[in-house]
Amino acid sequence: MNERLRTVMVRRGVRVEDLADECGVDPKTVERWISLGRVPHRRHRWATARRLGAEEAYLWPAVLASVAGKREEASRAELIEVFPDRASVPRETWLRLLTEAQERIDLLVFSGTFFAQTQPRVARMLADRLAAGVQVRLCFGDPTSDAVAVRDREEGLGGTLAAKIRASLTYYRELAGVDGCEVRLHPTTLYASLFRYDDEILTNPHAYGEAASANPTFHLRKVDGGGLFDHYTASFDRVWATAVPWLGTEV
Repeated sequence: MNERLRTVMVRRGVRVEDLADECGVDPKTVERWISLGRVPHRRHRWATARRLGAEEAYLWPAVLASVAGKREEASRAELIEVFPDRASVPRETWLRLLTEAQERIDLLVFSGTFFAQTQPRVARMLADRLAAGVQVRLCFGDPTSDAVAVRDREEGLGGTLAAKIRASLTYYRELAGVDGCEVRLHPTTLYASLFRYDDEILTNPHAYGEAASANPTFHLRKVDGGGLFDHYTASFDRVWATAVPWLGTEV
């Protein structure tokens, strides 16, 4: 018996017939939810929780625990590999991800100097992807922003980070304004550098006082029901929304 459901119905003065009308089911179906502990379809669980003013997780804790467990399992399945530092990511991995992307490439960094150094013809390679219909979004730190100045001090860079950003941008000047490619400058605190290629993403979280290259990097691939890939792509979108277009001129 689902004692929680029965008790809440009694306390709210909701009859079996009332709940059946709310959910659009036969009263005998609601009776089975109560007396046999049958679990309703998701839409009926939502309608019941709304009618009773109760949390779905309270009325059917086992179901929600099962859903959470599946989500955790799917999220673990998204992790392909852990690299002890970004420098350990093989050059072949960077090249494969870039050249095989079919739909989207997203880049979120402060300077991303290494990205061009790892792929010296990066602008041409991105241009090839653009010609193939890939959408490209490149998001660099705004060298005039407080966030860049703070990161520079934290990493003991001696005022060089802004110059590194400006130098890095020179690689992408010819892409600014190309159809399908957007380049923006963001003023946000960068908690993780992100490199997304279709349904794969390399995320490089930052530890205080450490250079980005010295921090671990996680290679993720999107899996239905998982949450890690979507967690980081949503973060990219939030930063992207704060950024301003860069049209290839000096900053």
